[in-house]
Amino acid sequence: MEAYLDNSATTKVYSDVCDKMREAMEVQYANPSSLHIKGVEAEGYIKEAKEIIANTLKVQEKEIFFTSGGTESNNLAIIGTALANKRKGMHIITSSIEHPSVSNPMEYLKELGFSITYLPVDKEGCVKLDKLEEAITDKTILISIMHVNNEIGSVQPLEEISKIIKKKNPNTLFHVDGIQGYGKYMIRPKKMGVDMYSVSGHKIHGPKGIGFLYVSEKVKIKPILFGGEQQKGLRSGTENIPGIVGLCVAARKGYENFDEKINYVYELRQYFVYQLEQMDGVTINGMKQGEGAPHIVSASFDGVRSEVLLHSLEDRGIYVSAGSACSSNKPAISSTLKSIGVKKELLDSTIRFSFGHFTTKEELEYTLQVLNELLPMLRKYRRM
Repeated sequence: MEAYLDNSATTKVYSDVCDKMREAMEVQYANPSSLHIKGVEAEGYIKEAKEIIANTLKVQEKEIFFTSGGTESNNLAIIGTALANKRKGMHIITSSIEHPSVSNPMEYLKELGFSITYLPVDKEGCVKLDKLEEAITDKTILISIMHVNNEIGSVQPLEEISKIIKKKNPNTLFHVDGIQGYGKYMIRPKKMGVDMYSVSGHKIHGPKGIGFLYVSEKVKIKPILFGGEQQKGLRSGTENIPGIVGLCVAARKGYENFDEKINYVYELRQYFVYQLEQMDGVTINGMKQGEGAPHIVSASFDGVRSEVLLHSLEDRGIYVSAGSACSSNKPAISSTLKSIGVKKELLDSTIRFSFGHFTTKEELEYTLQVLNELLPMLRKYRRM
């Protein structure tokens, strides 16, 4: 049997997505910037995709910009707004548990002279709101906080964060890395007070190499790519029509029968966590049951190195991650686990299990069975 439990790294693509992308490559393959009818038809795909995606967020179509994925969306939001607003101030705030596609651009901006404040989090991975309020000044131009942590599934209170921001400095922009949040929650940026929201296609059963950035029309932002002036000049480059239509289909399907789909994933998580908690030497990291994201389970296995357990599970057809799959294909000690206070001896003993719409209870039952077989043996070898 095979159990794919690495959906936070990437997801299996819907068959409908593949069909629509094939059509875009074989039938509507023209450049959308071309003036002939084939180009106009290709451009129509972009307009339709913007309309459908904007509707999932209840925002305007003109506020959706397609990118190559989550990393580019985060870079564009952070670097683009920092450079566009630096005359108002050079101070930016983020958290200590951000994805590298946020933390690395922050380090780049630091080299350019910006001041970066990294907020601490509590043991569940939630930003300490009192520290956020203390950190905001009249020179704070941008705050970037992830919606759902990609390693432990902690969920940030976006509306509360936004209220604090607008109270302390109404001119401060609020960017959210929503790569693990979109498709798992109903996102309403305008109601939530979010100015920019990043999304990646391959996290929602869409294709790799495509994503989008929601940018409120009031946001002043500069491009970080320059070329043919596509997408109002904010994101130049010939649009990836197959990727865009694939992303559109995935977004539409993800929000159809939304409650039913998400409740199913929550039930899987509840079952899996409960069974893990019955095992000796297993610690669940992050938020309490029912409070964290529906699709992510971070578990530490006392006495077993994460890399050893990962490959032992792989040998039995079970695929998981040791931390974030995006930062490196070689497991490293997680800064997120350090930030939430995971015991030193468990930092290198943690596995991330993550679910999607195709995950079955049978996969989880098989994984639990294998874990019960493997753990005593692996711990015995380590002691020897």
